[in-house]
Amino acid sequence: MTGSAEGGSAGGGSPAYGETGRRSGEPIRQKREQRADPRNRRTDPEQILAAYPVTYDPRTLREQIEDDEPMWVVIDRLTDKLEYAERDSDRARLLSLRAVASRLLGDLDPALEDARAALVHAEAAGELVRTATVRARLGHVLQWRGEFAEADRVYAEAGSAELPARLRAEISELAGRSAFEQGRYLEAVNHLEKALDLRRGADPDLVERIELALDTITGRAAEGWGPYPRSSEDILGKMETPRPARDESSGLFGYPGLLPPRYAQAQPFADGVAWVRRPEAPAWELIDESGVLFIDASSGYRAAGRFAGGLAWVSRDDAGGWHAIDKQNRVIVPGGFDDARPFHNGLALVRRGGWGVVDEHSRVVVQPNYQAFATMLASGEPVDGFTEEGLAVVDAGEVYGVVDREGHLLVPPVHAALLIHPAAFLIADRFGLWGALDRKGESLVELKYRDRADVLDEIEKLIKDTRPVL
Repeated sequence: MTGSAEGGSAGGGSPAYGETGRRSGEPIRQKREQRADPRNRRTDPEQILAAYPVTYDPRTLREQIEDDEPMWVVIDRLTDKLEYAERDSDRARLLSLRAVASRLLGDLDPALEDARAALVHAEAAGELVRTATVRARLGHVLQWRGEFAEADRVYAEAGSAELPARLRAEISELAGRSAFEQGRYLEAVNHLEKALDLRRGADPDLVERIELALDTITGRAAEGWGPYPRSSEDILGKMETPRPARDESSGLFGYPGLLPPRYAQAQPFADGVAWVRRPEAPAWELIDESGVLFIDASSGYRAAGRFAGGLAWVSRDDAGGWHAIDKQNRVIVPGGFDDARPFHNGLALVRRGGWGVVDEHSRVVVQPNYQAFATMLASGEPVDGFTEEGLAVVDAGEVYGVVDREGHLLVPPVHAALLIHPAAFLIADRFGLWGALDRKGESLVELKYRDRADVLDEIEKLIKDTRPVL
């Protein structure tokens, strides 16, 4: 079985991921690779937590600590540091670490309060890795409190494809443990296998923990593997948006179960609204899911794009002339662009000659000088526009560079190929040789490798990726 409900060994015992010499059902004790002296007041509390010896209970798959006293010292130090921390990123880190320490002590009410406050600060800071880490810490507290629906949702929100593989693997492992506690054994196995796939055998401690988990799950699943695994969309509660369907007898469009067929044209709902055109009307109109009219045909929109982030691109000219409006039909971004893409995180790709970027306040963030935006992750996943980290690959005519969401050119467009890695930029020349740049655009891995995987291996050696404290 590889991340699906129909794969091979669900009922035939635990898969053999490796041998650790541990007897089945025996607790495992791990001490993370970092070293820290808790007696030294200059030692950062995160280092102390990272080096803290933890035992994993084979019955519950939860961590246990042997000595409470040093953990209270950690909490005291974090509290002292919080008194002087002003930046959102610092407060997010310290509060979420205090939540980890409180959770390990079983003090779950203050742990939850700290974790929720930390997420507010993390989202204000807008740093992808920090926010994902804080979300995972919040999810872990919720899991221990038995608030599984929210814990699973938080884990699903945290597990972005743009994160470093090690952090993604740890989040997948936590999601697997949460599924296990709910009796969702097959779903738990899927999460745990995903964690192993992300690390590709590079983390013996993770392999040992997952072997323990799989042994336990196999024993529990003797009478059944639990409910069918949920998708991320199921966990996040994403309802499928109503889509139009054509009635064969009338030839008109409606929304099954929602609105009868009465439109000559109709678009899927997005952001709670949809564009429709009545048979007698020459222009698009905006309705909500009950059919209430927000914008009527008198506005004269001959073309209209879906709403996203409260804004949509519309045009009174079949050939272009796009501008952005809100649901009250107020013009938010004028300009008459030749083409435009939906807004995402306050930014939209627009074309006026070349492609550029505008924000929701009508400011041109990236001048329209590029043939296209061609953002692709090192994992092979395409991104529409900017990554969650706020980076985009621009095409200046079969040569590629990188801009950020403020419009700064981080990497000049001189490379034959460019992919975004969580900690670097993978680049290639016209001869097909690969290398890497750091986030400042400086050389990190020499441009000499035929295989991209070799560059990824080199990056892993160069950039320290310690196990996150979750």
